[in-house]
Amino acid sequence: MTDATPTLNSPAAPKPPDGRAWYVLGALCFVYVLNFLDRQLLSILAKPIQDDLGVTDGQLGLISGLYFALFYCTISIPVAWLADRANRVKVLSIACALWSAATVACGMASTYPQLVMARMAVGVGEAGGVPPSYAIITDYFAPGRRGTALGLFNLGPPLGQALGVAFGASIAAAYSWRSAFVVLGVVGVVAAVIVWLTIKEPKRGGLDLPAPDAAPAAVEAKAGFGETVLMFFRRKDLLLLSLACGATQFVTYAVMNFTVLFLMREKGMALGEVALYYALLIGIGVSLGMYASGRLIDRFGARSKRAYAVIPAVGLVCAMPFFAGFVWAPGWELALLFLIGPTFFNYFYLSPAVALVQEAVRPNQRVMSGALLLLVMNLIGLGFGPTYLGLASDYFRATNPDNSLQLAFYTLIPFYLIAIALFMVLARVLKNGGR
Repeated sequence: MTDATPTLNSPAAPKPPDGRAWYVLGALCFVYVLNFLDRQLLSILAKPIQDDLGVTDGQLGLISGLYFALFYCTISIPVAWLADRANRVKVLSIACALWSAATVACGMASTYPQLVMARMAVGVGEAGGVPPSYAIITDYFAPGRRGTALGLFNLGPPLGQALGVAFGASIAAAYSWRSAFVVLGVVGVVAAVIVWLTIKEPKRGGLDLPAPDAAPAAVEAKAGFGETVLMFFRRKDLLLLSLACGATQFVTYAVMNFTVLFLMREKGMALGEVALYYALLIGIGVSLGMYASGRLIDRFGARSKRAYAVIPAVGLVCAMPFFAGFVWAPGWELALLFLIGPTFFNYFYLSPAVALVQEAVRPNQRVMSGALLLLVMNLIGLGFGPTYLGLASDYFRATNPDNSLQLAFYTLIPFYLIAIALFMVLARVLKNGGR
């Protein structure tokens, strides 16, 4: 590791977080819930959108994958650079308002091109959501508490998807898919105002323990854009971590964006059943996986840096047989039982990855480093995972119209093996000091 990692194995006892820190964590987690809810609403309501606008699986994959990711990933870098130099709370608030307004626009789209443009706008707004939040939380929680705090924050995606399934599907079933986009977008605008008014910008690196030879100005100085980018991609540990997470997200985003459509079209599940049973499974299963991985990192990360790679690898090994059973199952009831395994184990990578990056770089590089992690992860996973699966389903539809998605899902299994291999290489690199 470089000498810019003073907090990773600090021997000092972690400072207990106060009430304000827990409020900030709760508020930012709620914004993250909305972030992911708005992002996943398209996949949750894929069937009625297909029926209304006449789009194919491949078009759905492109709009939820590559088109969205191109804007989400590229805009996140300049936004992160700005947030490392400006008020991170205000950056987050503006971003939340933007993606929420764009979500309302999605509900007003009457053609596929209009929906594409609105989704790109959602991606632009969401680019400013997660990296500033990572850095704000890191400055509200001391080293030794951050794994758990970031693990709780990372409950945002499962809770967002679960609430999206529950409320989005329920609103769509009672009214229309358009109403779901409009209602949930308005909630996001209100949340943006609350964050702006109630959260105070924390001091950067205020809870860190500086290295013995670090000058005070080192924490306060603004990091250059090129300096941070070069630092991130020159470090073998950070680059390998990003690639391993990207390979994992190739699977998770592909599955996430097509599971509801798969369950409804090929497993015989109704929209009302999706709103109840699938919402519960996602909300509980992924949340427990996120929290458990955060706790495991706080427990084992201080003993060995290899834990940041071994824990995600073990989770993926455990998930694979359950995933195969989910795809094979002839009915939705058995499919949901098998899906419990991947739902819990697939997400063991996220909390360790975020904690490692946030603690391994200087405080004035945290937002940018978090954005670079997301850039690599999301370009690979979000950009190509759903796109690949949608196009694969269109390919298989010519000869297997009744189970094209099932065959496409089977082709994701090799990507599990790629992700596991990358995490094990990372474990060896971390054992050797990150080089």
